[in-house]
Amino acid sequence: MKPIVKTLFGAAALALAGALPAAAQGPELPRSLLWSTYDVGSSGYAEASAIADAFGKEFGTRVRIMPSGTSIGRLLPLKTGRVQYGWLANEVFFATEAIYDFEVREWGPQDLRIVAGRPSTFGMATSKDSGIQSIADIRGKRVPRIKANPSINIKVEAMLAFGGLSWDDVEVVEVASYGAALRALVDGQADVAGTTPTASALYELEGTSRGLAWVPLPKDNAEGWEAVTNVASFFAPTTATAGAGITGDSPAEIFAVRYPMVTVYAEADEDEVYNFIKALDGTFGLYKDATAAMPNWDIAKAGTTPQDAPFHPGAIRYLKEIGVWTDKDQSWHETRLARMEKVQAAWEAATDAAHDQGVSAKDWPAFWAEHRSKALN
Repeated sequence: MKPIVKTLFGAAALALAGALPAAAQGPELPRSLLWSTYDVGSSGYAEASAIADAFGKEFGTRVRIMPSGTSIGRLLPLKTGRVQYGWLANEVFFATEAIYDFEVREWGPQDLRIVAGRPSTFGMATSKDSGIQSIADIRGKRVPRIKANPSINIKVEAMLAFGGLSWDDVEVVEVASYGAALRALVDGQADVAGTTPTASALYELEGTSRGLAWVPLPKDNAEGWEAVTNVASFFAPTTATAGAGITGDSPAEIFAVRYPMVTVYAEADEDEVYNFIKALDGTFGLYKDATAAMPNWDIAKAGTTPQDAPFHPGAIRYLKEIGVWTDKDQSWHETRLARMEKVQAAWEAATDAAHDQGVSAKDWPAFWAEHRSKALN
């Protein structure tokens, strides 16, 4: 895996390290940064844009954003060093586990680390005039499935499972990106869509005569939640009180997840990451009101576990300095690291075995899945 390209501010940070106490030093940022995000119209893009604007105002740093509607499109620039930070979703988990798009030989388990990731919510949005009152009502309805985006698709799959459904029970609408899935809902080409409540396209639907509603995932439905966690273990029930079509008086029972997560590779320079998260924390007052979700970038929330990958040492150093990182966080971090090491070792063993046995590229995914299952169980 190619390390992230080093920038000049890492050296500057080292030169200043002995001049002032850590708490008194301002973060040293480069003149320019490049970030990958979800596509235009997503909440992740809007949030990254707001923070980029804050970095520009506070530090004079020019941030360019590379939006992409696919997991590969967001992670590949990070892998090659074209971008310094990825604002990612559950592709972080999939990439570290070498599943879905990342099970192919060209990828394999990626050694990713989290800098920060805000608490988020995710649910099944629909129009008020759809007649859909429960997940079970989605049977036979039009549901977007996004090409090369397992992060969104697995959430939709898990929500369908809550109502005893699968992709086979709905009319699948294949779309090219997350933004296209939301557009399909707004334009009436889909009946529901899996989304975060703060996606800008949802406010457009909320303002129409059709209105916006959220299909409930009641916390007390034990059977439904067992079905959800059988699809993926990192989901949890939550009650959202902010977002499109949601208020404190009209909450929505949906998923709890982390999105977006600022992500780097393990080789990323520790001082650069330290300065980044310090800047993220220090400019909070400039961007906290930009969208309904931005208050969750409070570092006391965004700098905690669990997340989809372990934290980067540069981030941990800063979080310890400000008293956010706890023994519980450290324990979770070490456990997650140990699991990633098992996956990486299993990949190496499977690769060697496949070479000896002449396993073809076509047969590799099933071969790897068997080795991975044995190693983890």
